[in-house]
Amino acid sequence: MSVMKRRVGASAVAVVAAAGCGLGVSSAAVAKSAKKVNWATVTSAKAGGGFAALVKAAKAEKTLNVIALPPTWANYGKEISAFSRKYGIKVVSEAPNDSSAQEIQALTQDKGRSSEPDVIDVGQSYTAAQGFSSLTAPYKVQTWSMIPAPAKARNGQWFNDYGGYISFGCNMSVVKVCPTTWKALLSPQYKGDVTLNGAIGQAAAATDAVYAAALNNGGSLSNVQPGISFFQTLKSNGNFNSTDCNSPSVIEANQCPILINWDYLNSAKSYGLTPSVASHWKVVDPSGKEFAGYYVQAISKNAPHPAAARLWEEFLYSTQGQNIWLSGGARPIELPAMVKAHTENKKSYAALPKAPGQAELPTVAESTKAGAAIAAAFPA
Repeated sequence: MSVMKRRVGASAVAVVAAAGCGLGVSSAAVAKSAKKVNWATVTSAKAGGGFAALVKAAKAEKTLNVIALPPTWANYGKEISAFSRKYGIKVVSEAPNDSSAQEIQALTQDKGRSSEPDVIDVGQSYTAAQGFSSLTAPYKVQTWSMIPAPAKARNGQWFNDYGGYISFGCNMSVVKVCPTTWKALLSPQYKGDVTLNGAIGQAAAATDAVYAAALNNGGSLSNVQPGISFFQTLKSNGNFNSTDCNSPSVIEANQCPILINWDYLNSAKSYGLTPSVASHWKVVDPSGKEFAGYYVQAISKNAPHPAAARLWEEFLYSTQGQNIWLSGGARPIELPAMVKAHTENKKSYAALPKAPGQAELPTVAESTKAGAAIAAAFPA
């Protein structure tokens, strides 16, 4: 399945970083408190005796289990290696191409086993799934107060990590002009050219493409019918191409002239395209309203390595962790504040596709409702 890790979508925006260290307690006190703390129930580093205590406890666990994190997906390969190198903790990465649904399933099937995922990274819509709160543990990273309310659960059950905007990826060896508006996709010059990653109603990237089309054709976050009508028109006029563009081989075979996908996944680097194809690949964030989608982090309630799980989250929300996502083409949740504080990786930030429109961020409820309506309109 290559870099196409999961099929889910949406929500929230922004803000700053920092990673604290210690609370001024002696090393002896830290060692003593680390032995007494049950990190499986700790809701913040401070509550566990401070960041230094968390680091000590995590190092003692020696291992962190992650799941569904392809190395090229938002630069997770580098996140893992940097974390492991910094803290000397072995990261066991299982089933990198699993879906969000399979991540949730793993928490249930592997419950109580040493192989159970310590942390998950899923689409936000899954936070509304029945039983989610019984599988995850509340935890607030040190930057918690800097994350706006729409980007997190109030109790720390989940929090947004990275995301992007729905974009157009164009194979310029096939199409002469890469479209910059949704309306342009209806042009006769794009006959058989418009493709998706996955099937509408099944893959979130494809479903969210319909959602984005709705916003730019008179619809809203609570009214996706214009997007449904838009794609029905693309199908009826022959511009839609049903090829599932979920692998570099399909793209390199020139079967995906215009691919609608998240901008951080639509790059030649993320697809791992060969240099000859990459040189002809262009990504555009269309004008109008930008449909934004973010994934979320959550810690397993029964994490076999609870301290390592919490330290992983602290690392991801540090400036270093956020910039690693940024260098992978994703937009980390703390990016706006990092830019304000001048702590963002300047080169990586400049490389992001320019977003000319206003970001539209659906709530979990809106996303769930829209997904159901779109799936009903495009049955498998």
